[in-house]
Amino acid sequence: MTQRPDLIRHWLAAYFGDDQFDVSFLSGDASFRRYFRVTREQRVFVLMDAPPAQEDCRPFIAIARSWRARGIRVPEIYAENLEDGFLLLEDFGDRLFGNAIANAPELQVDTLYRQAIDALLPIQKAADIQGYALPSYDETMLRFEMSIFREWLLEKKLGFNLDATETEYLDHCMNRLVESALEQPRVVTHRDYHSRNLLIPDQGDLGVIDFQGAVKGPLAYDLASLLRDCYVKWPCEKVEAWSRYYYEQVDPVLLNGADFATFTRWFDWIGVQRHLKAAGLFARLSLRDGKHGYLADIPRTLNYIIEVASKYDEFTEINEWIQERLVPAVRLLESNPEVVLCAQ
Repeated sequence: MTQRPDLIRHWLAAYFGDDQFDVSFLSGDASFRRYFRVTREQRVFVLMDAPPAQEDCRPFIAIARSWRARGIRVPEIYAENLEDGFLLLEDFGDRLFGNAIANAPELQVDTLYRQAIDALLPIQKAADIQGYALPSYDETMLRFEMSIFREWLLEKKLGFNLDATETEYLDHCMNRLVESALEQPRVVTHRDYHSRNLLIPDQGDLGVIDFQGAVKGPLAYDLASLLRDCYVKWPCEKVEAWSRYYYEQVDPVLLNGADFATFTRWFDWIGVQRHLKAAGLFARLSLRDGKHGYLADIPRTLNYIIEVASKYDEFTEINEWIQERLVPAVRLLESNPEVVLCAQ
């Protein structure tokens, strides 16, 4: 059986017409995809390796071509091999948004976040994609995502066996989050718009990657993903200022008459939904894929949930339960990431 590194080299040799190129590993992500940098003479490319048994490249291709036609800075696709799951893409370089904000002065950080918000605005209107219908971020998807929290973090990773009261707390929380999400105006939603999926090219707008999971979803979702990032946290006053900047810049038609207080509640609550999902995904990555490094990000997701839940009476019970029962259990994982706890 031919190994994927050999398949990559054979395909590139056929595309270029020779084997005068170098291939080096660039990165992996939370999916089965891997990325390589391809260097040929003075040009560089990115190769996406997406095994067809686990990943479908077609949404990425359709969305990329549509968004590029609208002026959204996503990678150009130079060549595709759907049979083997390879795409040869434009290389945006190594300047990740997340690395830039970690080392930038405060004024530059503010500018970068405003640029990221500016880059989001046209995405939210880019629904017309030739040959591909964006899935709906509907109740079924919302509930499935939050079920990952219950199944993979609470039950499989922590060994929790929720009693009737705890189940009621969690169900009440999730029901309210679904209601709020479905109440929001629907826009194109990247669904993973954060500091690790934005790049800063040498020239031009921010580059946007990892958009193959885009859907039609809640207005505030991508903003919550960006400003309440699973990998970096900012003071509440900064988050509010950037959220207000978005509110002032977005097309009023998309707000459907919502005032800033209403929008803030949408933003807060969809962020809780996302962080429940993220905490579950991080546990799944540890258990299923052996990627234990993501466990270190679970406390941040829980802190976001606590921070928001503390503002709203609707989440008093679940907030207290998270602080009293869940947070102490998660702390035990930090020193023993491979252990599956047997809490009752």
